[in-house]
Amino acid sequence: MSRLDLEELAEIELQRDEEEAAVLGAVRRPSVEPTASQGPALSMNHPFYDVARHGILQVAGEDHFGRRIVTFSCCRMPPSHELNHRRLLEYLKYTLDQYVESDYTVIYFHYGLNSQNKPALRWLQSAYKEFDRKYKKNLKALYVVHPTSFIKVLWNVLKPLISHKFGKKVTYFNYLSDLREHIKCDQLAIPPEVVRYDQKLQDLRKGRPLPPAKTPPPRPPLPTQQFGVSLQYLKDKNQGELIPPVLRFTVTYLREKGLRTEGLFRRSANVQTVREVQRLYNQGKPVNFDDYGDIHVPAVVLKTFLRELPQPLLTFKAYEQILGITSVESSLRVTRCRQILQSLPEHNLAVLSYLMGFLHEVSQESLFNKMNSSNLACVFGLNLIWPSRGMSSLSALVPLNLFTELLIEYYGKIFSAQDARGEPGAGSAGAGEQGGPFARGLAAPPVPRSPGSRRETPLVLEMSR
Repeated sequence: MSRLDLEELAEIELQRDEEEAAVLGAVRRPSVEPTASQGPALSMNHPFYDVARHGILQVAGEDHFGRRIVTFSCCRMPPSHELNHRRLLEYLKYTLDQYVESDYTVIYFHYGLNSQNKPALRWLQSAYKEFDRKYKKNLKALYVVHPTSFIKVLWNVLKPLISHKFGKKVTYFNYLSDLREHIKCDQLAIPPEVVRYDQKLQDLRKGRPLPPAKTPPPRPPLPTQQFGVSLQYLKDKNQGELIPPVLRFTVTYLREKGLRTEGLFRRSANVQTVREVQRLYNQGKPVNFDDYGDIHVPAVVLKTFLRELPQPLLTFKAYEQILGITSVESSLRVTRCRQILQSLPEHNLAVLSYLMGFLHEVSQESLFNKMNSSNLACVFGLNLIWPSRGMSSLSALVPLNLFTELLIEYYGKIFSAQDARGEPGAGSAGAGEQGGPFARGLAAPPVPRSPGSRRETPLVLEMSR
């Protein structure tokens, strides 16, 4: 599995973590000044004062076996642009160098890691490699407190590097009470944010269940509701318009101002800002993306809209068919994509064509934005299709992303308006392939270009209007 696949999955899992934390009322606000528990006596002459002042790393107490304890608190990490992660790695090694000659234990408090302060996965890989046998030999236990699905993704990133022996040292604790069975927690400088978060989890465990990752809109939904409602609902509330307003507005804005933005759709945006934009849309109020000064806000809003549909755009029904795309001969995959799309409801097909046409435009500017069809597929695969129960497995990412990549790369062939009622299996990915999923007597007229667009793309806008 590619690094881009895993990074996108990690971003999705982190966003879910942040959504759940927000519902719990435990959204982490970065602290500007170090707290008392972070060591007020820290000298400004410390060789790593710029990193140490945040209190990310603490050395305090011993476990039941008399081993020195080192804690790492993610909630103390400032946004990535305020922290040199190379310096963080050097500081970590500097600290451990004082204790690695004897047995020691590391406690990792996961709460507080989010899309704003998360180091790149490639940094985590290189960091693990830099910790040679000197550091790993006497590490007797690694305790991970409050793990989430992101940890599963991270484990798969590092799995090729991690020995079986080292893996046996890792223990997961869902609650601080579990940790207390191994450590005297009163000797640790546990951040207050972690304690409060743990208390909320304990309260939920004793009473109501944990909130879902996707909070459903009010029932019945607002007449102006845009997120978390079906395509049919949006069509009925928007005078029969097939393309949902949020999708049209974000695509129009990004086409005019973001096509050449490096990392478009890969970069994250402030979660609170995205939630504010969702609130405005749901209330039927105007949104001016210029007010936010961040081109990645509309990009994330677009992905969020897709992810919060009650049913994926590609539908639950198509999930198993899409998983089989890797077993199809390469020269026949475009034809197979067209066959799968023929089973989609016409409304879904119209919206999908509109979106894929735009993503094809984005891919054509990859020299500038670094987002070719493969990279875009890594971003959008899990936002277009997911199983009716549970989450997509890591192994499912390959066919899901491949299918999405084909839709973007061969947009003109897959979404053509020619007759697709030919013989099964006819045609190939090569030039001259006939037909397309719009061969139901439905036209796919080109749309006049918006200012700043670079080409006219056939978008199906008038189907069933």
